[in-house]
This record gives sequence, structure tokens and C-alpha cells, in this order.
Amino acid sequence: MVRQPAIAPAPGQLIEIRDGVFWAQLRLPFRLNHVNIYLLDEGDGWVVVDTGIGDSPTVAAWEVLLAGPLAGRPVTRVVCTHHHPDHVGMAGWLIARFGATLHMPEAEFLLSQHYSNRPGAIDGKAFFDLYAANGMPPDQIAQVLSDGHDYQRRLTGLPDAFVRLEDGDEFVVNGRTFEVLTGGGHSPDQAMLLCRAEGFFLCADQVLPRISPNVGVVAHEPLGDPLGRFLTSLRDIRRRAPGDVVCYPGHDWPFDTLHERIAQLLAHHEQRCAVLSDACVSEPKSAAELTPKLFPALAGDHQISFGFMETLSHIHYLLGRGELALSEAAPVRRFRRV
Repeated sequence: MVRQPAIAPAPGQLIEIRDGVFWAQLRLPFRLNHVNIYLLDEGDGWVVVDTGIGDSPTVAAWEVLLAGPLAGRPVTRVVCTHHHPDHVGMAGWLIARFGATLHMPEAEFLLSQHYSNRPGAIDGKAFFDLYAANGMPPDQIAQVLSDGHDYQRRLTGLPDAFVRLEDGDEFVVNGRTFEVLTGGGHSPDQAMLLCRAEGFFLCADQVLPRISPNVGVVAHEPLGDPLGRFLTSLRDIRRRAPGDVVCYPGHDWPFDTLHERIAQLLAHHEQRCAVLSDACVSEPKSAAELTPKLFPALAGDHQISFGFMETLSHIHYLLGRGELALSEAAPVRRFRRV
């Protein structure tokens, strides 16, 4: 019988979701106020899948887990599904403490290193240029950048070496085999772990039960099409993973309606594309002018940035489909429906 908890684990608690597979939650200082992590019993130690953000409350939470439910056994391997700080933030701390190995897709590891070693890549000129070119007012740019895209501050470091996870790999833990799936959009090449034999799927942030993961253009790829990659990934997951697999996501709760949820996400983004396309009929619009069409009640610099970048990703996807065209390139990019 599938154990599918209705109640999330309390601080310092593990919930066993399969024999030797445990679910814990760590708090986040954001509107999305928690991240799910998973711990796999390796006999002589633990494999950790995602780690939480690198801050002092999360260090304290890990100390409680290590001293209590994890029974004093070491962490042997750390799997980070992608480079976002709520997933990779505590990796350096765990690896330094236990000598564990880090397992990540190469693109995720290298991007995390890039952001860690070049803080200006996150909070400097590239973001300013992207915001300005797409119509964000200067005072709002200053406000958003003052909040800081402070990636480096939310990490406890990363080692110089890692073990690469690639799509189609087998990842074996204590005799249990997982197939590695990867997908883009939310991040460049997010890893997911599918256990076909037992019918469960650690799907990270790629498929969430309540919300769509943020799929936004990033400053180092200002003309990118992350939404196109995300939708392609959803269709790939639907083709490869059974519809009745039990999904354990990076946020919120377990669910067992994978194909239905993918259909909902595909329809959701198609509807958002239609809203933007219709808004560009009467006159060309910039991303800044279009953001309220998708996100009418954004509050806080963090959410404003996320909403702006996600709006831009839908614009770029529509450009690629030939449904929008660039009407004005300077000083602000504006788009019209074809």
C-alpha cells in the first residue's frame, strides 16, 4: 500500500514514504516558505536529495536532524537537483562535514559555480540591462536590484569536483535503482529520480502539485526561451513516466496524478500565452507593460522580478512560435501580435 502522507513533516521530523526513503521539510525565508528534501538510507549512511537554503536557521534544522532522526550516521552522497539556493544552499556545509560526494547535472553545477564566483553575474549590470531593455522603469529597477539577487550569500559553498548526473543514467542507492530524468525551463537541466520498480518519482521542482514553477528568462541568456524548454520537458516526462506514479516534489505535498497535472500545466501556460497575445493586438507592448496582465498583484521586489522574468519567457516563446513579432527594439523592446 502506498504511504502518501496527508500532513507534512514537522521541523526535525522525518516521514517514511517508502522503505528507507524519508521526507523532511526545511523552512525558507520567502513567500514559498519551505522546501522538501528526501533522505535515502544507504545502510552505512544517508543519501540526501536537496539540502535547503544556506542560512543559520537551516544549519540549526540540519543539526536537529543529524542528532535525532538520522541516528548519527554520516551523509555519504548529496544530490542537488538544480542550482537554486533552496536546493543547493547547504551542500557545501554537508560535504565539508562528512566528506560526501556531490551529484548534479553538469549545467547546474557550472551555473552554481559561475554565480558563486562572480556575484556581479547576479546583482549587477546584466540584470539592469535586461530590465531596462524590456521597459522596467529606472526607479523600479533600483528597487528590485537593491533587494539583491544575492545568490552567494545563500550558499555554504560548493566543492571543486562533482559527479555528473545525466539524463538516462541509473542512480543506485542500497539496491534501489533510480532512472535520472533531466529537464529545462525552471533551471537549465534539473534532475529528477524515477524509481520504476516501486512506482515513485522524486520530481524536484519540475512538476509541482499546486503552482507552476517559476520559468523566467535569466540575465546571462537575455534572449532565451526557457518556457519552450519547460513545455518540451513536461511532454518528455509524460512520455517516460507512468501516469499513476507517486510524485514527491520539491515543494508542497505528494501527488499521484502526474499526467493530469502535466496537462494542467500545459493548458495554464497556453492560456497565459493567449492573454499576452491578445494584449498586443491594439498596440505594441513591452514586458513591463505586459507583466500586470499575468501578475496583477505582485508584492515585494523578489516577486516583481520573478513575475517580470516569467512574462518575458512567455513573450520569447510566442516569438519563437511566430505569434508575436518585435515591433520596436530600442530604447525599449515592444512586441505586437502577428
